[in-house]
Amino acid sequence: MKVTILGGGNWGTTVASLVARKHDTLLWARNETVVEEVNQRHTNSTYLPGFTLAKKLKATSDFEQAIRHAELLIVGVPTGAVRSTTAQARPYVRPWIPIVSLAKGFEQGSLLRMTQVIQEELPNHPVAALTGPNIAREIMAGQAAASVVATPDLAVARALQQVLSSGSFRVYTNHDVIGCELGGALKNVVALACGMAEGLGVGDNTRAMVMTRGLAELIRLGVAMGGEATTFAGLAGMGDLIATCLSPASRNRTVGEKLGRGMTLEEITGGMTMVAEGLKTAVTTHELAERYDQMLPIHETMYGVVTGSVDPREAYRGLGPTPGHEDEPG
Repeated sequence: MKVTILGGGNWGTTVASLVARKHDTLLWARNETVVEEVNQRHTNSTYLPGFTLAKKLKATSDFEQAIRHAELLIVGVPTGAVRSTTAQARPYVRPWIPIVSLAKGFEQGSLLRMTQVIQEELPNHPVAALTGPNIAREIMAGQAAASVVATPDLAVARALQQVLSSGSFRVYTNHDVIGCELGGALKNVVALACGMAEGLGVGDNTRAMVMTRGLAELIRLGVAMGGEATTFAGLAGMGDLIATCLSPASRNRTVGEKLGRGMTLEEITGGMTMVAEGLKTAVTTHELAERYDQMLPIHETMYGVVTGSVDPREAYRGLGPTPGHEDEPG
């Protein structure tokens, strides 16, 4: 199988290195320095410092070459670039080949999930989402991890499962694309809140409360949007939430922690080489909660923090239960 991964960030590069162990894999990146380093040194020190990539992995900055190479196309660019990148690929992509999205978030404005965006730009292709508790550095270090490939056609899901599984990286299948994508996106907002708790030093009891009630909010909105409640108890929901909220390698948790310590968003994001999707997702979730008439107090508080109407030091006063939602579960 000829596989192309679009995006030379830490997760795109990690997936490319995993797949390259068994398949003819080409990584596309805009940055010529990254391309040269992958080809000559088998490393990507900008995004994965200290790790060696699969020797068979090749990289290119030639977009047309990358797309024409693909019998399977994996889209690993940030959410804000998914539409433009897939639209650019349309003239060169082979008919009917599957497309896999790695991005976790929504398109601002339209509020579409990433697989929906890809389906609009590349119709007549089976589209799947790969999501789960996947800290790139741990996977590159060879530590056991698992992910979920979600697409309505389970025959396609099983075929993708065979391609994407590698060594100690196990891939499960799921038909609930809505639930899997929502779990992967919304947990980033909860991770901001948990990081903020760390920065404020409010204690493990509070962090546990935020994670648990955050999961309840994921389920509430996810079911309202057509997802299945059971999905959020799995890798794409609770699993991803735990990893993103607790890992020091999580970008969203790190941003939240810095907010709790008094840094401004401008100070934090100005020094980042990778995107913390939770900052954009907090705004999108606010709009989705209004559209689907759902009360999401934790997400709403983080929306206030991100938009500047709530001081992070005062935020935890608004993260408790609200009238009408005091009872467990849900």
